Order: sequence, then structure tokens, then C-alpha cells
Amino acid sequence: MKKGLLVVILTALFSLVAFSEVELKTVAFTCQDLGNPFFKLMGDAVTQAAKDIGGENVRVLVASADNDLNKQFTQIDDFIIAGAQIIVLNAADSAGIAPAVRRAKEAGVIVIASDVSAEGGVNYTLTSNNYQAGYIVAEYIAEKLEGKGNVVAIIGDPVSASLDRKKGFDDVMSKYPDLNVLSDSQNGKGRRELSMILMSDLLTAFPHIDAVWAVNDPTAIGAELAIKQSGRANEIFVVGVDGSPEVVAAMKEGGSIIEATAAQDPWYMAYHAVEVGWQILNGNIPEEKIELVPVQLVTKEDVLSGKYTGWPVPEQYK
Repeated sequence: MKKGLLVVILTALFSLVAFSEVELKTVAFTCQDLGNPFFKLMGDAVTQAAKDIGGENVRVLVASADNDLNKQFTQIDDFIIAGAQIIVLNAADSAGIAPAVRRAKEAGVIVIASDVSAEGGVNYTLTSNNYQAGYIVAEYIAEKLEGKGNVVAIIGDPVSASLDRKKGFDDVMSKYPDLNVLSDSQNGKGRRELSMILMSDLLTAFPHIDAVWAVNDPTAIGAELAIKQSGRANEIFVVGVDGSPEVVAAMKEGGSIIEATAAQDPWYMAYHAVEVGWQILNGNIPEEKIELVPVQLVTKEDVLSGKYTGWPVPEQYK
């Protein structure tokens, strides 16, 4: 009896040890540009998720790469030195970041790619369906122009999100032979100010433009500002991607020419990235390695009617 009881007790103790959770101490997040409200919200979500899981004493490191791959290399090395257990990575260059990802993995860090994919062997990828995003706003252009007109596209850096959106745009344009793509190589780097300058140049180069496809909402807002300043707002409309509070505010302004955006969910992509990283840290490996989050088309009418008000954030975190 005593021997049997001892076996039971030891088995129970071993089970408790085997299933005890790792203490979450340090989580890190590096993104393309914290000046973009989309990535700022992602940083907030990473911070909240880390504290919800590990408590208020969890250390959370949040850094902006400012679209500089070398800077992001340094940030990831710093995260490794700081003892990060989970890195949520929004890569400045999906392919170029691979060596840094490998270094983190070799150091035993769980790396979750969020919003854009990253090469180098990340543990999991969580991203919007960016092909769908680029496609549905391009299709909006095609339908509004009834398949005929002149279009320009302002693209972004070579990360998977931008490239996938551009692929969606290209596939739509190929369906409509009477839609002329005047320019699709200008890179606004997802920033309002640079996109405004590029749009001004495009307006000078092309006297007849009907629509602008912008890779994200800051790009769309920059393009709109340039078009309004040129006095050609009655000729052109703009579409973007993100569904940001800033584009909602822009659409509500009188005379807005931003007609549509593809709305994402940055809070979910960042918060859930930490949750998945935590599961992997505790030995719970997801069967699937990629999660594509659907996007939705939001029109100016949706905004003006109150049907869409901005990115969804759980009520308790507002």
C-alpha cells in the first residue's frame, strides 16, 4: 500500500512539474514605424497582452525600426541580450530580416511575425489577408469607373503586406483592359508626407488621373492632400488600406475624396501574436503556422452612416 501510494504521489508531482507554466518575464515588439497609428496600436496591444498573461511586472520592450532594416537588426540583437522570451516582429523587410530571425531562434526566443511575414524560420505568422485588401479596393475603383479610366498606384516598402496588396491590385487591373495604370512604382513608404510629395509629382506628370490606389491609409491621406492643393479634387478619388481612425476622420470632412479603405484589425494581430507565442513557449505548438485575418471593405458611406467607426479594440482596453 505504501509503495503504491508513493508511486501515485511521485506521478502527481512529475505531472505538476511537466505542466507548470513558464514564467513570462520579457516580451519585445519591433515594427516598421511607430509614427504610423496602426503600429502604435499594435505596440499597445502587445503590451496589454503581455501584462494580461504575466502580470504588471512583465517587461515589455517596444521599438520602431523607422523602415530601416539595419536598425531592426540591432533592435532584435538588443532584445536577445535583454532576455526576451517572445519577439513580436513586424518586419521592415520580409526577406532581409531572415538573419536576425535566425539569431533570435538560435538564442531560444519565440518569434511571431505579425502584420507581415518574415523569413528565417519564425514560429508563427499572423497577418491580414493583404491580397484581399489590395484586391477589394482595386475592384472598388474598377466598379466606380465602370472599367474605364486612368489609375495611379502609390506602393510601399518590400514587405509581404505591401507586395500582397500590390498583387491584388495587379490582378484586378488585368481584368479591365480599359483601365490604364499610368504609374505603379512610386514608393511612399506608407507615410503621409512622402506620399503627398509623390502625388504632387504624379499630378504634374499626368494631366488626366481618375483614381489613386494607395497602399495604406497614411498614403491615401497624403495623396488626398496633394490633390486638393492642386485644385483637381473634382476629378480624382482615392482608396487606401487600414481602416484607421485618421482615415475615418478624413472621410467625415466635407469634400473628402477618399472613397474606400480595406479595414484591418491591428489590435487582434498583435494581442493574439503574444498569446500564440505564450502557447508555444509552454510547448503547445499550433498545427497551422499561418493565420490570415480577413479584411472588410469600408466605404465613405459606411463611415458617414456610423456603420464603421474605426479599428475594433475590446471595450475593457479603450
